[in-house]
Amino acid sequence: MTLTDKTAPSQRESLSFEFELNHAPEKVWRALTDPVLLAEWLLPVIGFELAPGTDFTFKTQPYPGWDGTVNCRILEVEAPRKISYTWTVPFLDTVVTFTLAPTASGTRLSLVQSGFKPDQKQEFGGARYGWKMMGEKLIELLDKTE
Repeated sequence: MTLTDKTAPSQRESLSFEFELNHAPEKVWRALTDPVLLAEWLLPVIGFELAPGTDFTFKTQPYPGWDGTVNCRILEVEAPRKISYTWTVPFLDTVVTFTLAPTASGTRLSLVQSGFKPDQKQEFGGARYGWKMMGEKLIELLDKTE
């Protein structure tokens, strides 16, 4: 299983990652949409429902200048192929999209976070680091769950 940063070097408005996973799309979908599993690899989630227009919150440790809350709204759901939601904190307003495609050995998972502004270089770098770290946790979770 691999995690590849597909973001072009000149790209500053969106991040793009691709995972080659040895797991069925249904299992990957569950890891992306089950609140218990989301808390294991991404962040604890409150109010998550798979319905467009649903508001929900990810909650983590507060940091100086941030209370640890990510406000989200489901934009699109095509189970088990695609989920897209807003990802909003006081200093960032972006969209996160996961797209799943079956492969001969499992699933190709695409992750795109779009909507970064040109002056958000620090936020862009932080998100890139965060998704790499959380992506590794997703791979570990998939390997240990049924």
